[in-house]
Amino acid sequence: MNKRKISELRCSFCGRSESEVGRLIGGNYAYICKDCVELAHEILNNNEIYHEEIVYNLPTPSEIKAFLDQYIIGQERAKKIISVAVYNHYKRVKFRNKFKDVEIEKSNILMIGPTGVGKTLMAKTLSKLLKVPFAIYDATPLTEAGYVGEDVENILLRLVQNANYNLEMAKIGIIYLDEFDKLSRKSDSPSITRDVGGEGVQQALLKIVEGTIANIPPQGGRKHPEQSYIQLDTTDILFMMGGAFEGIAEIIKSRLGKKQIGFNKNLNKISDIEILHYVQPEDLIKYGIIPEMVGRLPVIVVFDPLDIPALERILKEPKNALIKQYQKLFEMEGIELIFTDDAIRRIAEIAYSKKVGARGLRSILEDVLMEWMYKIPSMKGVRRIVITREVIDKDKEPIIEA
Repeated sequence: MNKRKISELRCSFCGRSESEVGRLIGGNYAYICKDCVELAHEILNNNEIYHEEIVYNLPTPSEIKAFLDQYIIGQERAKKIISVAVYNHYKRVKFRNKFKDVEIEKSNILMIGPTGVGKTLMAKTLSKLLKVPFAIYDATPLTEAGYVGEDVENILLRLVQNANYNLEMAKIGIIYLDEFDKLSRKSDSPSITRDVGGEGVQQALLKIVEGTIANIPPQGGRKHPEQSYIQLDTTDILFMMGGAFEGIAEIIKSRLGKKQIGFNKNLNKISDIEILHYVQPEDLIKYGIIPEMVGRLPVIVVFDPLDIPALERILKEPKNALIKQYQKLFEMEGIELIFTDDAIRRIAEIAYSKKVGARGLRSILEDVLMEWMYKIPSMKGVRRIVITREVIDKDKEPIIEA
């Protein structure tokens, strides 16, 4: 073997060259660098402890919901459905080797609801409770393999990265795919022409959602033949898909026709929000989600929009409530920050009028408090700042007490 050939050797795991990593250990048609050996050693030492913590200390559905209640206001039915689904998913992981006579399918979750109602927060909070890796991915840039855009395997790469490349951790993680409704195909009939950003992506997602050994480019981007891959078993990854599904209410109404619903409610008297609770798999297929994908999302959860009282509670009550966060920031300067009830209500009213849900609350608070967060560190003798409704409306300055 000549010097030129030796200089071209690369680690079969991370893809770096010998000049980058130093000496390589060689085997049958494969090489590994010192960094990858150390990482593999760390993974093997941590796996047993990790699985014992996750799998054997699984919280019950009521414990899961109680934890969600600390961070998410309202959405009572959604929290119950998701708590049961998550419990069943990880119970399936825990007892797989004990009950081999029946194959239990994954409880992947589809979340339907407008923006800012807590879909993303729900997924994040679950990962925090279960101490599993978590990845959020926006579905809109995804395209079918071979087309300009991003391959679906990049979703898995993000999960692996968030698990610090511990594959045993990654393979029992949670993936939240946002804007999933944007992947709907252009009609409810099979495509004749390519739909690379819709049906094509759904087809590409099918296997990893159901469970497969996926080949992931370690550096992300496009696959190419000479590249080495990370292999990840997706059988136990919990997938949560979220989207607004604008327009699906009309599809549901069309299916229900003129018949009565519930306690003699007339169809035309039911709001689009209420009608979403009657969604069926056939409505999702009509919307443009392919039947095979609908079959892999057995748990369908509808999120209600947030009204003004709910937005007020979100500002004050959760563990990570925004007002508590800003109060803590002011407390670090030795100042007590107080919001009157009228001020809190006005913030909720503004967010509600903008139709952005809880997502808009922070920007409203930032706008109100920015000037004072700028001035306060240079001010002396300030003991308390009171924010009133007039401050929110920019009619008056806060009450400053020395």
